[in-house]
Amino acid sequence: MIEHFIHAAGLVFTFKVLIALICGILVGYFVGAMPGLTSSIGMALLIPFTFGLDAIPAIVMLVSIYMASDYAGGIPAILVNAPGQPASAVTAFDGFPMSQRGESGRALNLSIMASGAGALISGLLLVISAQLMASAALAFGPAEYFALAVLGLSLIGVLSAGSTLKAVIGLMFGLTVVTIGIDPIRGSERFVVHYLLIDGLPFLPALIGLFALSEVFVMLETANQKIMPIKHTPSASASLRALLPYRTTVLRSSLIGYFVGVIPGAGASIASLISYGVAKNLSPTRDSFGKGNPEGIVASEAANNASVSGALAPLLSLGIPGSASAAVLIGGLTIQGLQPGPLLFTNNPEIPYSIFVGLFVGLPIMVAVGLFGARLWVQITRIPRPVTATVVASICMLGAYAAANDTFEMMVTAGFGVIGYLLRRCDIHPAPIVLALVLGDMLEASLRRAMITANDSVLSVLSQPITAVLVGLAVLVLISPMLGRRRAV
Repeated sequence: MIEHFIHAAGLVFTFKVLIALICGILVGYFVGAMPGLTSSIGMALLIPFTFGLDAIPAIVMLVSIYMASDYAGGIPAILVNAPGQPASAVTAFDGFPMSQRGESGRALNLSIMASGAGALISGLLLVISAQLMASAALAFGPAEYFALAVLGLSLIGVLSAGSTLKAVIGLMFGLTVVTIGIDPIRGSERFVVHYLLIDGLPFLPALIGLFALSEVFVMLETANQKIMPIKHTPSASASLRALLPYRTTVLRSSLIGYFVGVIPGAGASIASLISYGVAKNLSPTRDSFGKGNPEGIVASEAANNASVSGALAPLLSLGIPGSASAAVLIGGLTIQGLQPGPLLFTNNPEIPYSIFVGLFVGLPIMVAVGLFGARLWVQITRIPRPVTATVVASICMLGAYAAANDTFEMMVTAGFGVIGYLLRRCDIHPAPIVLALVLGDMLEASLRRAMITANDSVLSVLSQPITAVLVGLAVLVLISPMLGRRRAV
């Protein structure tokens, strides 16, 4: 292994590869910060530019885009409550309230430091346990995916900042929306009142509307409200010291992000939601989550970036993409005449080890850009609210259109923007809705497939070891808030 690392380092530390890596990071920042442009879209747009490149600079550039865009989604989430990536919606829960208090610089610096720490820890885990973790992911069948979805939905009790009943209403609304489209098992249409709904309501435009566009309405409503002065933006060393009190959260969230990322199809959104829920559940100040608690940002961002390395583990070891972005990366490897899987380590070891080295080399560059840029990005909060609202609304619509090059996505964003605003007026947080939109498809399809496999025996489904453990954890997560309230009494 050592000789492969030394050889890969010699290949990465060349002018062509380093330029490709830096370009990938800068493109990743732009793609991640633009609502509607996911990391997978950014990578897909850049693949044609890799045709004329050698394999190593091409793959390192694509991986750099993946890593940087997953962090950069937190920048607009913190500043204007407009998540650039789906997983960054969790960062907005506490990041935006901090920004409203004038602590946008502190929130941005904490997010980049937590992201860097999560990427570092998960990168080490990727090197050490890629093949072992990828093999373990093969043990997940429909029953296990169903249990994983149940575990995610059990976080509703943790994510609900106020009334549990209102959180349940939001969850039910989200699960109802997910049923629109084609039945995942029978292939029949459900609630398809228009042909554009045949694929269901698109997730990204709905997310943009719920968070960003609804915030535009709030900005216009509070146009005359005084803008909070920006407090001092911490230096790099001060940001590192500020992260130290949350070192346990960073480690725990990085582990959660990596392990969830390894499971194909789970993704960064689920990793961030689970990590945030666990952090809130274990915190002695859990009531402050959702109101600007820095630990919420740390938990979300560490898990979000750790899932990148987790998604690469099954891709490199088994040829199975752990996420949509990893699937695009398979396309990049195939274009270069490479086949991901066990033989990649045997026939072309320089490729996976160059990816490992590229992750570690690109990490300090990504953090440095984030820390330097924070002092510039916080100036967005000085712009008058009507101007900010106009710009954010334009970006929302542009991002929604870019998601599929269709005006229908813009209509969905506008509709969910109104819905999100009305729900806010009723004091219903969008977090349970996002939870349902992320996990609804997995919950239904996995349960029905598991029931078919088990001859409609619920006991057979729940008696499988991994399923039983995950369901047991879900029960503990559900009852823990009630136990905490009982102890408080």
